[in-house]
Amino acid sequence: MELRIEATDLPGRECGATPGDPEYRDVHVAVQRRGKPGELLDPQPGDAARAGWSLECATKPLPDGGVDITGRYVQGGPGGRFVYLNWVARDGGDWTMFRRAKLLLEEIDRDTAREAARTGLLVARLGLTDVKGHPLCAAVRPPLVTWSPA
Repeated sequence: MELRIEATDLPGRECGATPGDPEYRDVHVAVQRRGKPGELLDPQPGDAARAGWSLECATKPLPDGGVDITGRYVQGGPGGRFVYLNWVARDGGDWTMFRRAKLLLEEIDRDTAREAARTGLLVARLGLTDVKGHPLCAAVRPPLVTWSPA
């Protein structure tokens, strides 16, 4: 199955406007590989109009009627799977992670997950700027993300 992440409303290439926060420049967002925080899939600039990633995943039915989704970029164990979107800035030539969003796969409606497993496509749509104008972070659940089988 393909898990496609479609993001809009990116916060910009700089952040850190709150007192006490460092200023981050050349901000990008990328998907983190499972177990490898430094391995990022296709970093997208924080000022892009849109950002997107396509992740190859496997699915299997669960005894409770749900669907278990796994793959190189899917973190966590059964019943607690998620995808990390890491916010990074350039420090010299290296990326420095300063924040991340956790797309909770367990929050996908069972009917949506089953249909996506059947059709081979699951789409996550979300905006990446929080209410303070900063990069979206922490656990991301509906209504901040919508999940659909196409």
